[in-house]
Amino acid sequence: MSDHEDHKSESLMEKISDKIHGKDDSSSSSDSDDDKISAMKSKVFRMFGREKPVHNVFGGGKPADVLLWKDKKVSGGILGGVSIIWFLFEVMEYHLLTLVCHSLILTLAILFLWSNASAFINKSPPKIPQVVIPEKPVLEIVSSLRIELNNGFAAIRDIASGKDLKKFLSVIAGLWFVSIISNCYNFLTLVYILVVLLFTVPVVYDKYEDKIDPLAEKALIEIKKQYAVFDAKVLCKIPRSMKELKAKKKV
Repeated sequence: MSDHEDHKSESLMEKISDKIHGKDDSSSSSDSDDDKISAMKSKVFRMFGREKPVHNVFGGGKPADVLLWKDKKVSGGILGGVSIIWFLFEVMEYHLLTLVCHSLILTLAILFLWSNASAFINKSPPKIPQVVIPEKPVLEIVSSLRIELNNGFAAIRDIASGKDLKKFLSVIAGLWFVSIISNCYNFLTLVYILVVLLFTVPVVYDKYEDKIDPLAEKALIEIKKQYAVFDAKVLCKIPRSMKELKAKKKV
């Protein structure tokens, strides 16, 4: 009888241990699967070499919400306002000073008539807020603008020093492309196009990034191939410094 009970207890312990080992195996396999998935995600090509979501790339917070249409009222209002300004200046051929003067005339006339008519219609006069520009935000904007300008001047100096031929050619090609675009459009239209692109391209990419990234990867590979051919046939034959030029003259 005792032997039979011992046999039962042993079989029960074996079942428990099998279940525990089975759970461990399943948990370890699930952990390994998660590691494989994370490794595959890390190997996926992302445009501009980013590792963060698009929302974090734009700094997060309110600006990113506006650009990615998380707050549709604000995004639509900004894009609509810019569109109205472009329509007035380009289609209606308004001038900036004329538009500012007409807007001030209309605003002041409405407020003046409302303030004087409030006594006759038994309504409270309009509450005109006192607008004061604080000093701290202005100083912060000027300081950040100063830093960006200094970085731009340093980059221009680095490019002009002749150390990096690839960067020099990229900047020249970019400026040449901008000059061609500026011949087709005036400054205001170009700014409007950039604003429209800023409010459309990021949100489209955020929605379809899994389809866009593979196409961008193929395009980048093809560009690198073409650049390698151009480098081998043209750039390698250009002397990259005065020493190389002198050496070629001596030869």
